Amino acid sequence: MLNSLKSIFFLPILLFGCSDNPLNSPYSENKSKQNILYSSFQERPKHLDPVRSYSSNEYAFLAQIYEPLFQYHYLKKPYELIPLTATKLPEVQYLDSNFKVTKKAKNASYSKYILNIKKGILYQNHPAFFKENNKYVYHSLKSNDLENVNTLSDFQKTSTRILISDDYIYQIKRLADNLNHSPISGVMQEYIYGFTEYKDKLRNLKNISNEKKISYMKSNKMLGIEKIDDFSFSIILKKPYPQFVYWLAMPFFAPMPWEADLFYSQKELKKKNITLNWYPVGTGPFMLTENNPNLRMVLRKNSNFRGEVYPSLEDKIKNNKLYSKNTEKVIPFIDEAIFSLEKEQIPRWNKFLQGYYDNSGIASDNYDQAVSLNSSGDITLTDELKEKGIHLSMATAASTYYIGFNMLDGIVGGKSNRAKHLRQAITLAIDYEEYISIFANGRGIVAQSPIPPGIFGYQDGIKKYNKTAYELKNKRIIKKNIEKAKILMGKAGYANGIDQENGKPLILYFEATGSGADTYSFLNWLRKQFKKINIQLVTRVTDYNRFQEKMINGTGQIFQWGWNADYPDPENFLFLLYSKNGKVRYSGENAANYDSKEFDKLFVKMKNMRNSSEREKIIERMLSIIQEDCPWIWGWHPKSFSLSHDWVENVESNLMANNTLKYKKIKLISRNDSIKLWNKANFTLLYILSFLFFSLVFSVFFMVRKKDREKIYD
Repeated sequence: MLNSLKSIFFLPILLFGCSDNPLNSPYSENKSKQNILYSSFQERPKHLDPVRSYSSNEYAFLAQIYEPLFQYHYLKKPYELIPLTATKLPEVQYLDSNFKVTKKAKNASYSKYILNIKKGILYQNHPAFFKENNKYVYHSLKSNDLENVNTLSDFQKTSTRILISDDYIYQIKRLADNLNHSPISGVMQEYIYGFTEYKDKLRNLKNISNEKKISYMKSNKMLGIEKIDDFSFSIILKKPYPQFVYWLAMPFFAPMPWEADLFYSQKELKKKNITLNWYPVGTGPFMLTENNPNLRMVLRKNSNFRGEVYPSLEDKIKNNKLYSKNTEKVIPFIDEAIFSLEKEQIPRWNKFLQGYYDNSGIASDNYDQAVSLNSSGDITLTDELKEKGIHLSMATAASTYYIGFNMLDGIVGGKSNRAKHLRQAITLAIDYEEYISIFANGRGIVAQSPIPPGIFGYQDGIKKYNKTAYELKNKRIIKKNIEKAKILMGKAGYANGIDQENGKPLILYFEATGSGADTYSFLNWLRKQFKKINIQLVTRVTDYNRFQEKMINGTGQIFQWGWNADYPDPENFLFLLYSKNGKVRYSGENAANYDSKEFDKLFVKMKNMRNSSEREKIIERMLSIIQEDCPWIWGWHPKSFSLSHDWVENVESNLMANNTLKYKKIKLISRNDSIKLWNKANFTLLYILSFLFFSLVFSVFFMVRKKDREKIYD
């Protein structure tokens, strides 16, 4: 018994001495010594097939695996496209109505992109490529072949092959297949010559096996796509469209080998959830080796990756030794990235502070713990985080959030001065400076137009701002006061919030989504903003699906929405107000259903232009039109705040690039030392409890012995 008590007493010592890892470590000891980056995710990606994916949590994985032709330079601002698998940026030819080359872009009926890819690029090892006797082994699987197969890794044999132009062509054909439900199929139909016709051909293929369909797609050409040779091809567009090159940098246009498509199309594999949506296959620096959405997702270095080098930027090399140390070094620097599921913010934040996650965002609940304002009013890290060597990265996102008016509505919509003055008055009443302070912890800037910072045409300065809502005082741009809003209400026929035509109070309706305290706090704040000019605002809260139905049907009156840039060009924001993109009439992204002939005319002229002083002047005029018409309250552009530990190198704020994992570098010794320091075990309480327990048991033991002796003597 005494020996048992000793074991209990010395248990803490035994536990502490058995491993170098802290007792609270979520990772095994061998993992701590490996070149692994640790991060987290909150919601599992729904689509990992690049033809279907269109969300940031999906791109976080896809962009590390798949490689489109181009990428954004990691270090340069403004954002600059550079080749990825391509040898150079595309050669663009302008064609007349007879498909003959013309030097005059203005007279061109078509444009032709000639694309060349690098030789020798290999796909990751995958069972879809494995052959024996010149025959694919895993392309005709039956149920008995899969008795011991539950995941992709259970296949014993794998192989690879080189990337060829056919793979990019095949992916474009997949975009045209209605069964793939690609979200950009409609956009590509508008631009790629022959896309619509090919889409119709695939739609007419009925009662055909997957094998025959894939064989058809391999052999049947799309009119606008021409294979030149194994490493070059061309795409013909129906019209000149300089922004098309940005689409070629998105995962939609990543190569897809037909072997993988056929492999994953097998019914027996689908039954086991072994699909392209679950197990990607690419040429990128990483491959997905574990997809367990209820626990973790693991990216591991692709052993076939060609050896891309860390980018160079002369200005940064001169001023920062770190850049010169890593420049031209072969990437990726890490061997593995483990993303753990963390649904709740508190455990995610605590694990970051303990060093178990290498990076973190900043949720509203943790904002005061993370950052503060210094004496100059600048945002800085708190002392606690500074002591831990944590770094803060800030960047204004290429995004815009706005409140929109349904221009088809009988009260707030239309082209009458009455409706316009009403919209202008509401624009003046809503204080987005206050909104950003309350609901975004100051992480944003007030918008002057749809165009965010970093995008050509952005307005920032005393000469370029929204003159409908702002004015210049003492060389500062400030919001016009509420009295001017009340004057506009009078001009609109709603003095003191009363409709002068019928004598009734003006009641407006706001369509909202979401639930919980944050949503209702925002709605209460918004009602107060409208109350400044005596408008009664009724909020109608519903789920997102119902909200979308209202937008599509045009039954909503006022709403809140946002847009993240697909590519860094003003066209990607101004098209949100182009009439031909109207939500009700054309099922487009113009949710306000705004319609201005002058704006439309200028948009058509501007959208296909390259950046120039002429284009800038056109954009300025377009902005002045919509600033006066006020189909939107321009809202705000969010700022992205991210944290990383001192041992994470090469952290850059590039919000257009998604394939950034390959640039990250981990200093293992520094991380391990910090984790041990921050997670020292404190056994004081356990020792005290053990001592008390030992004393109690010891006392009971001797009391029992004493009673036994008394019985013997009795």
